[in-house]
Amino acid sequence: MIPLGDTAVDLARIQFATTSLYHFLFVPLTLGLAPLVAVMQTLWHRTGDEAWLRLTKFFGTLLLINFAIGVATGLVQEFQFGMNWSVYSEYVGDVFGAPLAIEGLAAFFLESTFLGLWIFGWNRLSPRVHLATIWLAALGTWLSAYFILVANSWMQHPTGYTVSNGKAELTSVWDLLTAKWAIWAFGHTMLAAVTTGSAVVFGVACWHLARGRNQELFLRAAKLGLIVLVPVSAVNLWFGSNFGILVTEQQPMKIAATEALWDTEQPASFSIFQIGGFTQDDPTPSFSIEVPRLLSFLATGSFNGEVEGMNELQKQEEAQYGPGDYIPPVRSVYWSMRVMAYLGSLVFLVAVIGAFLYRRQRLERTRWFLWAGVATIAFPFLAALAGWVLTEVGRQPWIVFGLLRTADASSPSVGTWTIGTSLAVFAGLYGALAVVDFVLMRRYARLDPPEVGGDEEGAAPALGY
Repeated sequence: MIPLGDTAVDLARIQFATTSLYHFLFVPLTLGLAPLVAVMQTLWHRTGDEAWLRLTKFFGTLLLINFAIGVATGLVQEFQFGMNWSVYSEYVGDVFGAPLAIEGLAAFFLESTFLGLWIFGWNRLSPRVHLATIWLAALGTWLSAYFILVANSWMQHPTGYTVSNGKAELTSVWDLLTAKWAIWAFGHTMLAAVTTGSAVVFGVACWHLARGRNQELFLRAAKLGLIVLVPVSAVNLWFGSNFGILVTEQQPMKIAATEALWDTEQPASFSIFQIGGFTQDDPTPSFSIEVPRLLSFLATGSFNGEVEGMNELQKQEEAQYGPGDYIPPVRSVYWSMRVMAYLGSLVFLVAVIGAFLYRRQRLERTRWFLWAGVATIAFPFLAALAGWVLTEVGRQPWIVFGLLRTADASSPSVGTWTIGTSLAVFAGLYGALAVVDFVLMRRYARLDPPEVGGDEEGAAPALGY
């Protein structure tokens, strides 16, 4: 029989994972689409070409829908810290609360205030001031992301703190804000976000081109999407692989789990695909396709580097932290890493082919590829979700690495019935919101961009149809 406390912890983890992953469906699109909409408006402002104004309002509408639902789903997460994870909140509140407070009081107000001015400032603010509002709103979204990632990165690799009276206390704001993990996580997340935004712009343009609608207009959108998507998706693949070197230094168990590597190897191979080998009772895969020395390069930067196995790391962590199981769920970590990497590579491949076809002036006539571009819209979202599963599940059993275990961090007074009921309510509510978001995004993405001229230039994007 499973102890009641363990069951409550499991339900609390499922609830937080559900709300976090659902919320993160909206985050990368907001972060990536906001600067692209700002670029479109900048091009209109500098050239006077009304095509860019139409595209600004068209994609601005999608941005606003995504932003609104993203804000609503994000608020739920913070309440869970106090309700389901009170021990965690009390232990890390002095540290974890600082970047979250900065995000809420400064960055979020920056983005929401200037986004509001952008929505209602058409034909009311001067063109330059109005253009500045969308850029400042985009800046606010990026600042919000940075402070949130600072908080999460502290959970991955605590720094700038001391433990006093059974609680973590902040000793250096500078160390907290400039932690190496936070900087790398921010770079990787922003590159993934811009990849997402440009993939959506390109994919929506492909849909209209495949339907033969507004060809000239959406060729411009497709060109902008490709100009951004090709280099950014390429750089993100490089950035992510180099991020793995830092993870190897600070969380070697996570890297070993991504490869289902039980014993230390030098050099270490990377398995493209394997069957079995995910448990200590069955450590040898029955089938595996491997690339020699690639894991050594990804984990250490050297094709001859040593990668420690989970068995050796388990002994080290037992000696350092005491008895316990320090091996994360290997199967989940292994496959989430590959979903993230493979889909990211596929996005880059689609972008390169799209750029080739555009340069040859064949993009709008290659229907099979246009529909492939539409399907590619989903890939960055799925890759981002897999990345977060890798990040959070790979850290287990720690909620704060090396300081506090997940099993010890939940609220002792909250039982399984309470969490189970709220989980069911959230699942139903989020399911309804998912339907609403899909219907709205699909509806407005399928419409023709609004005509401009006269009083219509003063309409807010969402009201311009």
